[in-house]
Amino acid sequence: MQVLILAALFAFASHAALAETVYVSNEQDNTVSVIDGATSKLIDTIPVGRRPRGIGLSADKQKLYVAVGDDNRIDVVDLKTRKMEDPLPSGEDPELFVLHPDGRRLFVANENDNLVSVLDIPERRIVTEVEVGVEPEGMGVSPDGRFVVNTSETTSMLHVIDAETLELVDNVLVGTRPRVAQVSADSKQIWVSSELRGTVEVFDSETREPMATIGFGVPGVPRELIQAVGVQLTPDGSRAYVALGPANRVAEVDAKTFKVLRTYLVGQRVWHIALSPDAKRLYTANGNSSDVSVIDLENQEVVKSIGVGRSPWGLVVAP
Repeated sequence: MQVLILAALFAFASHAALAETVYVSNEQDNTVSVIDGATSKLIDTIPVGRRPRGIGLSADKQKLYVAVGDDNRIDVVDLKTRKMEDPLPSGEDPELFVLHPDGRRLFVANENDNLVSVLDIPERRIVTEVEVGVEPEGMGVSPDGRFVVNTSETTSMLHVIDAETLELVDNVLVGTRPRVAQVSADSKQIWVSSELRGTVEVFDSETREPMATIGFGVPGVPRELIQAVGVQLTPDGSRAYVALGPANRVAEVDAKTFKVLRTYLVGQRVWHIALSPDAKRLYTANGNSSDVSVIDLENQEVVKSIGVGRSPWGLVVAP
């Protein structure tokens, strides 16, 4: 009996540890796929607006925000009912956005307008717009809430915005066609991926001076196919994960030494990636194979491929 009880408790604990839900925006299907983390199965599909890309959670994790570029808005999904609520304004052609730690402001990259829109969620209005470079895409925010960063693809620049004054305070030249910007958990570093150069640059967030440039190599894969796009940093600051696009790999990087430790073979044209809340699993959106790969980071292996909609682009994991 004791053995059975212990087995049941272990099974319950294992299931509870995986009781996460993954939401994936499907750019061509105008849907969001819903994956149960415990079973790694697709459990629902939510219709949204046209060309969904950037995706994120509200501060209370009860709502899902989805940037729908062809409808020029942020769709809002109630996660209990999985039903659409009234959308939020975004500016023209929203791509990626980031929620400020205050929980009430979204900073949205508007690709066609060369602007970052600042959206007050409770008031449901754009309070200001910040002019940045051409084709803004990547958005990041410091966990201490002091600054927001944006990348502009065509200008190949990193833009730093003061989160209080909402003024542009710095422009930094980065690698060609930057895609994603992430700020470390201690707010001291900014990581920026360069799609065409196939590198990730790390900057000191105070001085904006470069700290490291990380290159990637995959045996048997042509250099031009190694394109750094999605970036995820672990909360403890020990690791960084980088999606390498058409190389069909995710690289694991030691975030202290900036050394590449290993790569994982995933689906075709991996774009954005997301960590589980406990940082033990990594999920990848594979645009050309229309699936999501699940990487077991503790055992350092890809354990599952889950079919979703056409051209999965962004994803987020809810506890």
